[in-house]
Amino acid sequence: MDLLKWSKRPAAQVHARSPEVNVVRGLVARATTPLLPDDYLHLINPLWSARELRGRVIDVKRETEDSATVVIHPGWGFPASYKPGQYVGIGLQVAGRWHWRSYSLTSFGDTRDKAIAITVKANPDGFLSSHLVDGVEPGTVIRLAAPKGDFYLPEPLPAKILFLTAGSGITPVMSMLRSLSRKNAATDVVHIHSAPTRDDVIFADEIEQLAQDLSMYSVKMQLTRENGKFDLADLDHMVPDWRERQCWACGPVAMLDDAEKTFDDAGVRGNLHIERFAIARTDRGGEGGEVAFVKSNKTTQIDGATTLLEAGEELGVQMPFGCRMGICQTCVVQLAGGYVRDLRTGEERREGDRIQTCVSSVSGECSIDL
Repeated sequence: MDLLKWSKRPAAQVHARSPEVNVVRGLVARATTPLLPDDYLHLINPLWSARELRGRVIDVKRETEDSATVVIHPGWGFPASYKPGQYVGIGLQVAGRWHWRSYSLTSFGDTRDKAIAITVKANPDGFLSSHLVDGVEPGTVIRLAAPKGDFYLPEPLPAKILFLTAGSGITPVMSMLRSLSRKNAATDVVHIHSAPTRDDVIFADEIEQLAQDLSMYSVKMQLTRENGKFDLADLDHMVPDWRERQCWACGPVAMLDDAEKTFDDAGVRGNLHIERFAIARTDRGGEGGEVAFVKSNKTTQIDGATTLLEAGEELGVQMPFGCRMGICQTCVVQLAGGYVRDLRTGEERREGDRIQTCVSSVSGECSIDL
């Protein structure tokens, strides 16, 4: 067991699904010390790395005015399959600094064709999303984190499914729809999707084609500039049997909060599965202050709305992350000193507590051993 740990240690930070892959990575690293194995591997293929998962952008396809699908050829060690609806971590170097974010996969579940896809909506406040939509060039080598997430369809499939999506919330559900179509699954699917106009509907043509091709799939478009926002109170009218359906919902925080209340009130909360792209923040955030990343020897001042994860990444600190929503626990670290506050609940944590950096901000000052 000690020999196995020694073999894997150089690749301990690489999120590979198969443990055997990291044994190989680690042994390569040991054999090539003091030089890094990447010094050799990069000469053969830039997608081969003993330290990290990599991919190459092979195409960027515009979907709407502010969204695009990025097709990626993953390199050595990337899982051969994943569940439609899961997300993947993307690391892109811009102006000498690595930026990381998680995006839902819109490809349908395997990499046998040697490609995966994410579909990104540019956010005016999102540096990386804007760069992926408008600035990334085919041929760019990126870093990857293995697919994760619990937002996916079970096996066997439910007899009846309801999808509730809005805006870019369509992306994980699109992966599910493509998988259902590929399997020709005999499952009754009703889909309600909201967007300002038809031109804003990501995958509009493909969704409408699926509705024509699949007899078990029906879609109801809520174009909000014409008809107003979708009201969960209308579910009884639009989908009379919604209480009998397993529901997957993804979209703005307010829509998801309404969905939780609606399903709670009906006594069927267990039928609702939610994917959030933004933290449901309380108004009791942190006070802001100084954050010290001890091992990296870096310090910064942040306000009470900036997360510790965001602060570390801005400084170039290698921060563990996953969903960025406080769900997956990948970003959990021990607080070395000071105080932080959970942005969702307002709860304060202190030295020695294990905290989630993606949903915590500093209260006064704090230090983390990263």
